[in-house]
Amino acid sequence: MGCVKWLATLVAVVLLSGEAALGAQPWGPGYFPDVPLVTQDGKTVHLYQDLLKGKKVAINMIFTSCADSCPLSTANLARVQKELGDQAADIHFYSITVDPETDTPQVLKAYAEKFHAGPNWLFLTGKEDDIRLAQKKLGLWSSTDAEDPDAHLTSLTVGNEPTGQWMRQSTLDNPRFLAAKLSTFLMGWQNQRGVAAQGYSAVPAIEDKGAGFFLFRRTCAACHTIGKGEALGPDLKGVTTRRDKDWLRRFIKAPDQMLEQRDPIAVELFNRYNQVRMPNLKLGDEDVEALIHYLEQQGATPPGQADSLPAPPPPGGG
Repeated sequence: MGCVKWLATLVAVVLLSGEAALGAQPWGPGYFPDVPLVTQDGKTVHLYQDLLKGKKVAINMIFTSCADSCPLSTANLARVQKELGDQAADIHFYSITVDPETDTPQVLKAYAEKFHAGPNWLFLTGKEDDIRLAQKKLGLWSSTDAEDPDAHLTSLTVGNEPTGQWMRQSTLDNPRFLAAKLSTFLMGWQNQRGVAAQGYSAVPAIEDKGAGFFLFRRTCAACHTIGKGEALGPDLKGVTTRRDKDWLRRFIKAPDQMLEQRDPIAVELFNRYNQVRMPNLKLGDEDVEALIHYLEQQGATPPGQADSLPAPPPPGGG
């Protein structure tokens, strides 16, 4: 009888110890603040109870008036959703604004529609203090944010709340790579197929494709294709024959400035493609030349794809 009581006491101690350890884990319910946020549809939700608890999530910070990294990040994540296929239904994407004064639910809804955000993707606003607290707890705040709220990280916090596993990725990673990382981390190794099953003998040799290829994959592929039709922006097949080279160099390097200067082609492209701004990618002259060289190598414009945009103004013209 004493032995039975001793075993019962031991089991109780183990269970209580387990519960205490579970409650103390750093990324559990006691860690995340349950601050209220508002979706692009005007619905109030709470960070932990509604958005994180029991879910697999991918979260980043944006603001809709951003002319640099936010459009590229958002377009890239839209590609990631497509790359995930059926698995995207199990992963909740959240983009939280750092500019709640400007980014009302209506503004966020229009922004989500511009970038063809999928059904499992919420764009969120709220009170500034609540957003900042959520940003810090989600690991999406850096010391630079204290000086410049717009200088938020181009990072994606990825988490499996039930298992307590979290990691951080760049929102600007190649979408196929990022989709594979999310699939592996959130859905488990069993979802990975191909090379691992075939063995290393099936891996093709590494091909040196040049700097332009990798620049296109990293900076352009989220919004453009080459010969596969229009996406968020125009198909770039044959763009080096359709456009004056000097104009193309200037536009790749500083599209925001050309739009502000009311360059007729830049304005027409902005209006034609749903007023999605091409971000300033901060490319140097060598990178611009490498990108143009790569686009030249891809061949001429396919029949029927030439557009009817106005001719660029002469050098020095308005």
